[in-house]
Amino acid sequence: MSTRTKQWLIWSPRLLGILFALFLSIFALDVFGAGYTVWETVLALLIHLIPTFALLIALALAWRWQWVGAVIFLGFATWYLVETWGQAQLFVLLMICGPPLLVGLLYLFDWFYRAELRSVSL
Repeated sequence: MSTRTKQWLIWSPRLLGILFALFLSIFALDVFGAGYTVWETVLALLIHLIPTFALLIALALAWRWQWVGAVIFLGFATWYLVETWGQAQLFVLLMICGPPLLVGLLYLFDWFYRAELRSVSL
């Protein structure tokens, strides 16, 4: 395995996890058009950002322990799929379940091959 491939396999789940958290945070912006007062808007925004905060905590843990990232991201994808099965369109399921499934699999791969992957200097 080349050095470039090793670096890609180490950094891709982290970067994709951050991008997915940013993607989820976009959905919290709908509180600004709801006609709330300033403090109600702040509270609603914080409540809507709870999943993003949870994913950022998961990313922080997965940065050190890849198996934690694999379990959390694969668990999130599975949970969302089970909870919304039959209620959401296939496109929506793929948009929400696809990225954490990919990130979880990349963390799993990173964890299985960590000794070989860590032999490259970052």
